[in-house]
Amino acid sequence: AGRSGAPTPDMLREEHCQLIITPRPPEGSDILQKRLFEDSYRVFYDSSQREPPQSLEDYLASDHVTVLYEPRRRLDIDEVFAERGIVRRFVAQVPGFGGVGPFLRGSRMIATLPSLLRAYMLRGLAVAPVPVPCPAMPMYMVWHLRHHDDPMHRWLRQQLEIVVAPSLAAAAEHMPVTV
Repeated sequence: AGRSGAPTPDMLREEHCQLIITPRPPEGSDILQKRLFEDSYRVFYDSSQREPPQSLEDYLASDHVTVLYEPRRRLDIDEVFAERGIVRRFVAQVPGFGGVGPFLRGSRMIATLPSLLRAYMLRGLAVAPVPVPCPAMPMYMVWHLRHHDDPMHRWLRQQLEIVVAPSLAAAAEHMPVTV
């Protein structure tokens, strides 16, 4: 219904799904995970409308767009910044990454998002380093213990791992080189 929804251990326990791909793996002694890759955050903006933020002050003074998956579930980077007391002015919150581009294009707004989004979903927007230290954004595949030794599930996990490296390489070919 428009929202992505955060993965929960119950989704796996109750077999609503058998595999989750997420930066926030759910916890539980019956929940297994494996890191697939790691991304970094970048500032996205429309270079026809503005320059990249030149300083922390410029970054904080800018109007920001972010993703709010569901009430009170911000992006990890938004959580980290809030914990550090870094206050940004959010002028738009969208339910998924696909909604960010339309707000940025033709405006002076900025968004701090995973850099891999520039390969496809946010192609054509400029990117710049975030003027504040950011944690990396890992991505995990997560499954229930009951499926760990299942041959078909093991095959599925292996196939996912096989496509990650070439997919990341293909994405890199579509991304502009940035500092």
